[in-house]
Amino acid sequence: MKIDFAGIQAFVSVAELGGFNKAAHELHLTQTALTRRVQKLEAYLGLRLLDRTTRSVALTAVGQEFLPKARAVVAEMNSAIGQLKETARTSSGSFTLACMSTMSARLLPLLIRQYADVHPANRIRLLDMTSNDVRDAVLNRKAELGIAIHGEAHPELNEHFLFDDALVFYCHESHPFAARPRVNWKDLKGSDLIMVRGFTATRLLIEYHLLTHGVRAGSAYEVQYHSTAVNLVEAGVGCAVLPWSALGPGGRSPIRRIALVGPKVHRRVMLFTRKNASLSPAAQAFFDVVMQVSAGKAPN
Repeated sequence: MKIDFAGIQAFVSVAELGGFNKAAHELHLTQTALTRRVQKLEAYLGLRLLDRTTRSVALTAVGQEFLPKARAVVAEMNSAIGQLKETARTSSGSFTLACMSTMSARLLPLLIRQYADVHPANRIRLLDMTSNDVRDAVLNRKAELGIAIHGEAHPELNEHFLFDDALVFYCHESHPFAARPRVNWKDLKGSDLIMVRGFTATRLLIEYHLLTHGVRAGSAYEVQYHSTAVNLVEAGVGCAVLPWSALGPGGRSPIRRIALVGPKVHRRVMLFTRKNASLSPAAQAFFDVVMQVSAGKAPN
């Protein structure tokens, strides 16, 4: 059933203001256009709502019975539109964000803190997952935004560069390499490396460069999360090759985070959105925060 809201609104305005001239002025319409709206509604209903002469307008019996219901329809619609306009003005609401675990553990909380300072009432549903799953979540509309490692381009995804996340050497301050400004991949031979298990792009990248330089990828310590590897390094259990973002911008004593060279290897961290899909106001506001932070405070 098609609802003629314009006709209902015109009828309510005429009934409340007592005439077509005042109602037309309130609705910013010509009197002719307003009359046509009321006539169209009456034709659709097959009933007269107003009795009009050249001098007066009066509600029919049916019109009197319909007026309270019509008022409620107009009031509810005006309220809904007002709420949507307020949502657009304040970028309020909620949205779902998919993010790879290394970002969600350290850097993402800083982004959310900045976002919350501006939009304290907004809510974020966070999906903590692998990079491949992040892209799938955005593609399948399970998340409006995704933060993940650059991968194979997809025709339905927009990729917005955030920063290059270098692979670096993590060790305890008591480690022989702790005072070095940089460490070469080949220097890691014989090191008791802590490895993060899983068939991920980062794990494959690390293993490739270790094997290229003759470093055995196996380890006595294999963990599921980057945060666990960082904690083991902090305890002096071993050392690790991890993304710079695994620890975050502030660092942590007694951990040393040393540049890994020969070559220097980066992961490209991207913000993903779905092509031809408009972001909600809340998601758009978060998108803007992330891009602004990326432009001014990209880690290296």
